[in-house]
Amino acid sequence: MPVITYRQALNDALAEELERDESVFLMGEEVAEYNGAYKITEGLWKRFGDKRVIDTPISEAGFIGLGVGAAMMGLRPVMELMFWSFAYVAYDQIINNAGCVRYMSGGLINCPLVIRGPANGGTNVGATHSHTPENFLANTPGLKVVCPATPADAKGLMKAAIRDNDPVCVMENTLLYGDQGEVPEGDYVIPIGVADVKREGTDVSLIAHGRAVLTCLAAAHRLHEEFNISAEVVDLRSIRPLDEETVLDSVRKTHRAVLVDENKPFCGVSAQIATMIQEKAFDDLDAPVQRVCSLDAPAIYSPPLEIQQLPTADRIIQKVLAVCS
Repeated sequence: MPVITYRQALNDALAEELERDESVFLMGEEVAEYNGAYKITEGLWKRFGDKRVIDTPISEAGFIGLGVGAAMMGLRPVMELMFWSFAYVAYDQIINNAGCVRYMSGGLINCPLVIRGPANGGTNVGATHSHTPENFLANTPGLKVVCPATPADAKGLMKAAIRDNDPVCVMENTLLYGDQGEVPEGDYVIPIGVADVKREGTDVSLIAHGRAVLTCLAAAHRLHEEFNISAEVVDLRSIRPLDEETVLDSVRKTHRAVLVDENKPFCGVSAQIATMIQEKAFDDLDAPVQRVCSLDAPAIYSPPLEIQQLPTADRIIQKVLAVCS
């Protein structure tokens, strides 16, 4: 398989779907002539033209609303947010309209809309540009939420999102855009709602999504080398729908769980998963479920402090040693 970047994998997925389906179009700030703020859409405007790749004014409420309406009429819009932090001004469109229209219409109207862009801290852009709102979005029945951690998952999940008849929020990570990995060629699609065991293990389950998966893999390597602890790493890939069985199967095998995510801890994704584990696999646990999240404060502007605010391999290792002792 070719080795390409996370950025190129997303670009390939968008190009393939634009080519495959004439109802697909891209819209967002600077996605066309400027090739995208992060170059995810590079070359697509020149290839597909003004009607398929469209620059917008700086008005997320406006162009997300346009996307919702276009999806309701049968098109398949892919809307780019420069930061998911900017989605908050469009929450009425995302939550009340995109998330609810199928239910409000008695199942008569679909909304095959994709909203994509980076949702992460760690880039020194301050509190108002560093949100990870996958927990907010997943709280809404009707919305699907995916968080790819690798180039292959980025391509496969993006193609699945574009083909889905429900609105799908694709939460990317700026720090992953340059990461490289093997990506299958051709029509490679990953079903939404299927987790992936990125590393097999027997002593503890590290359960994560997005960039936290890579932090868990780094911690798992050190746990094996330095402490002879075998850590299994489960990549959720999809927050909603959630692959409960893969998570529970892993916990039943290892009997310990450390949940890692870049959400804040209060009402975060890992809080939901911890509840699910204690409700459905309590008797399989040999130790309490532990969590490693971002420190519970607005994103810190100072780069050295922001690095420590996010989950680190050291913090994960400390939790694992506690549950394995």
